[in-house]
Amino acid sequence: MRGLGTGARQVLKAGSTAAAALTALGLLTSGCATGGTGARDEGPAHDADTVAAAPTPSASVSASASASPAQAAKRVDAVKLIQDDPKVSASVKGDLKPCVGDEYPVDVSYGELTGGSASDIVVNVMTCGDAVGVGSYVYRRQGSGYQNVFKAEEPPVYAEIDRGDLVVTQQLYEKGDPVTYPSSEEVITYSWATTHFKADSRTRNNYSNAVGGTDTATPDAG
Repeated sequence: MRGLGTGARQVLKAGSTAAAALTALGLLTSGCATGGTGARDEGPAHDADTVAAAPTPSASVSASASASPAQAAKRVDAVKLIQDDPKVSASVKGDLKPCVGDEYPVDVSYGELTGGSASDIVVNVMTCGDAVGVGSYVYRRQGSGYQNVFKAEEPPVYAEIDRGDLVVTQQLYEKGDPVTYPSSEEVITYSWATTHFKADSRTRNNYSNAVGGTDTATPDAG
């Protein structure tokens, strides 16, 4: 599977390389995970609905290692956050089931994206078998709960925090592309603009048709 670039975006890779990538990242156990670590905790949405969050023993998450003026993130039940969110599609909720025991394919990260008083949360929902990202969401602290301020639900998709920006990677397929070899990918960088995320830049990576060929990156200012 061609790479997504850097860091945790490699979890989008399906096929024979998915297991190795997940092992290296430590995101999933037996092909699944209850949560992510570090500064990758956000999820997209564009409205003001508030979703309650509660602690859970099965969410393997941690606060961002980077310094931030926001309060340290508290562990949340990412699965409940997704299931209780009216902005998350029924298909994503229906597919969000334990892979092994009570282990869910959910990667959770905490970090500062919106300049709020508490850390923001990024949640990536994946499939159990091949770790394909089916939904990415960013939650902002609102009162005693969390507000969904960003979502992307066109798989394969993966969101992460990069130096205070939200970076979303979307793999693109053309007719006849095998799941392990998408034709290209688009990487979009977002920044927070008072009440919502705005796209600052887009990079299109077109893959070579030849096996083992060199990828070609085509920047596109957004």
